[in-house]
Amino acid sequence: MKGKPRQRCYVCFRPRELCFCDSIPRIGNSTRVLILQHVAERFHPFNTARIVRSGLRRCEVMVGHNRDFATASLPIQPDAVLLYPSDRSIPAAEIPRTARPSQLVVVDGTWHQAKTIVRDCRQVRVLPRLELTPSRPGRYRIRREPNSQSLSTVEATVQALSLLEPETQGLAQLLDAFEVMVTGQMTRRGEVQGTRQKFRTGGPNDVYPRALLWPASQLVVAYGETTPKLGAGVLSTPRPVNWVAQRLATGDRFECHLESAARLSRTVRDHMRLADVAVTMCSSTHEFRRDWRQFLKPDDVLVVYHARTAQLLQHACGDQPRTLVLKSICGKTPAGSGSLDEVLRVHGLLPASRWGPTRAHQRLAMAVTLAEFFRKRASAGDRG
Repeated sequence: MKGKPRQRCYVCFRPRELCFCDSIPRIGNSTRVLILQHVAERFHPFNTARIVRSGLRRCEVMVGHNRDFATASLPIQPDAVLLYPSDRSIPAAEIPRTARPSQLVVVDGTWHQAKTIVRDCRQVRVLPRLELTPSRPGRYRIRREPNSQSLSTVEATVQALSLLEPETQGLAQLLDAFEVMVTGQMTRRGEVQGTRQKFRTGGPNDVYPRALLWPASQLVVAYGETTPKLGAGVLSTPRPVNWVAQRLATGDRFECHLESAARLSRTVRDHMRLADVAVTMCSSTHEFRRDWRQFLKPDDVLVVYHARTAQLLQHACGDQPRTLVLKSICGKTPAGSGSLDEVLRVHGLLPASRWGPTRAHQRLAMAVTLAEFFRKRASAGDRG
């Protein structure tokens, strides 16, 4: 029998016992802060833009994809500056008091997400850039960062405001609240079983998750594709239309086309290479759940390249198995946080032969190659 659902605070999005809202001060900042948050960050349990929004009286958060920001009319002031690195950045410490901007624009997301927002949104791209020089490594020990000098959204915003308006009281208390969140989660680390959460300690032994060293018979690599987005303003829960998986040790395979695959447009079916899939070849969601639960054993670890793949499975089955996200490992390698194709190219890897005709089979072969590559490195003690 499953336990009762955990009570969650819907301000800080942490479990009730880890809620840190009481530690967040209310600060009367002078510089207005506009946070452009990638939609993938909106409900992330460790997102720090929530701390900024809760603590600053003059703060607005807009959520969307890079395409949304590119087509929207953003409330950006004429003298706004963008907190984002550039060769032409202005050192925040060198801005004279008389030239302080009235608004600070901050992009909240992974490095790749932030880069695409700045790249695709002209209103943001043309803004003067503000440069920070971190005096110490970031303290974001519960999420992976590209390097030790990378700062979380709350750390970067506090440092920028401290330079732009040094007279404002209480900014350092935002970092205290951030530390409460981090410390609370780190303390809980030893109490949680499984491998779904990986914590960055900064040490060399943290590059590869322990799950990579589990018996290969318990590692199942999977890839799923979903229906296209319905369009702006239309909300839908993504569900798989094509799901393939392979067990590393034995090569045992799982493949399922769901009923919705046959109802896709011809263009989408061609893109996914599902044009030859007939209705009679498809399974219902109930059949998919039944067959998948027979394939994935209780002690298995689901290996996916991107967390969205695991989310597809959860939407379809309601299950949340132990999950290893390969992209989280890539953030600590020279490949950074690029696409699956780019990661293989950087590492000089050729994908294994695919065992099926669809695009999902091709992507699965690439994910299997990457999983085996990281597994060999972890086994050999390669921490670079």
